[in-house]
Amino acid sequence: MEKDLRRLVIKAFHVRDVSYGEENRVTPDGVMTVDVSVLEGILEKHPQLEKMDIQIIPPCDHDRFTNTMMDIIPISTKVLGKLGDGITHTLTGAYVILTGVDVNGKQTHEFGSSEGKLKEKLYLNRAGTPGDEDYILSFDVVLKAGMGQEREGVLAAHRACDEFIQIFREQMKKFRGDLCTERHEYHDVARPGKKRILIIKQVAGQGAMYDTSLFGKEPSGTEGGHSIIDMGNMPVIVTPNEYRDGIIRSMQ
Repeated sequence: MEKDLRRLVIKAFHVRDVSYGEENRVTPDGVMTVDVSVLEGILEKHPQLEKMDIQIIPPCDHDRFTNTMMDIIPISTKVLGKLGDGITHTLTGAYVILTGVDVNGKQTHEFGSSEGKLKEKLYLNRAGTPGDEDYILSFDVVLKAGMGQEREGVLAAHRACDEFIQIFREQMKKFRGDLCTERHEYHDVARPGKKRILIIKQVAGQGAMYDTSLFGKEPSGTEGGHSIIDMGNMPVIVTPNEYRDGIIRSMQ
C-alpha cells in the first residue's frame, strides 16, 4: 500500500505591476509598491553595511550595470504547516536579486565576480532565474571596507535582504487562497517494496560567500536557517517537498 507522507500546496499570485510608492505593499491582484525609506531602519541593525538601495528593473530592461549577484530569491511564505508540507503562497512575475560591493569598489565575490551589464551576466528563462517579462527588485548592498570577503559581512547582506522580503511575506500570509493565479499540489509518497531513490546534491560550504543555509523558517529565507559549514559539511537528508518548498538557501 502506498503511503502519502506529506502534501504540499503552492499557490502562486502573479505580479503584473511594480512601482515605487509610499509603502511596501503587495496585493493578491498583482500590484506591488516599494518604499526605499524602510532601508534606513534595516541598515541600523547591520554595522557591516554602509548603505543599501533597491532598484526596480522592469521587464526586458536589462541593458544596465549590476554589481555582483549574490543570490536570486523568490518571494514566498508559509501560510500553513512547515517547510515541505501545508500551504505556501508565492509570487510569480517578480523576483529579488541580491547584489553587493564594498565602499572601495571591490565586488563581493571569492573565485569570480558577475558585475557588468545585467543582460550579459544573467541567464534568463531558466529554473531559478527570472524570465524576460518578469520584474526584478535589485537589492544592492554597499559593505564596509573588506566586509565583502568576510563571512559576517556577507551574512549581514543576506539578512538585511531577508528582512525586507519579510515585509511582503507577512502580507502574503493573509491572501485569500482562492484568488491565486496558479495552484500546484505535490505529495511525498512512500511505496513499500519498491526501489528507494536518493538524489545527491552537492552544495557550497567553503566559507564567506560560499555557504548554504538550510531549514529556515520561510521558503528561501535566512532567518532560523543553519549553515552547512556550522553543521560540519555533513550529509543532510531533505524530502522532495522540502526541496520544492525552498528549504535550501544559497548564500553565494
